[in-house]
Amino acid sequence: MRKSITIKKLVQLARESRERAHAPFSRFKVGAALAAGDGRIFTGCNVENATYGLTICAERVAIFKAVSEGAHRFQQIAVVTASKHLTPPCGACRQIIWEFCGDIPVVLSNLDGKTEQFRMSELFPRPFDQSFLKKMR
Repeated sequence: MRKSITIKKLVQLARESRERAHAPFSRFKVGAALAAGDGRIFTGCNVENATYGLTICAERVAIFKAVSEGAHRFQQIAVVTASKHLTPPCGACRQIIWEFCGDIPVVLSNLDGKTEQFRMSELFPRPFDQSFLKKMR
């Protein structure tokens, strides 16, 4: 990762993205910022709908935006919520982060400035990935 992309900057961008979240049902706004290996940063916010099942999380928005723009190597992701307790990615997001980003650092932060960092392998210790599909052949 380029040295100019600091955790502080990534958290700030995730925080700004959180403000654009569409969360009229849960009122639980989430922002994410994903640092690509080439120095670009992709942001995302959660977007809800009335069925909840079609809602998409901030982390997945950021990853899918990055992939759609040609990025395929990632350095770290920051996730920001307003919760007093730092909020890790949901199970679906953990799966997507693992598959697209691997064992990257995940920075969790809140609006009070509390921040913690984990490796994806800490948050998702026994992931299912393509290696299992290769064993079936």
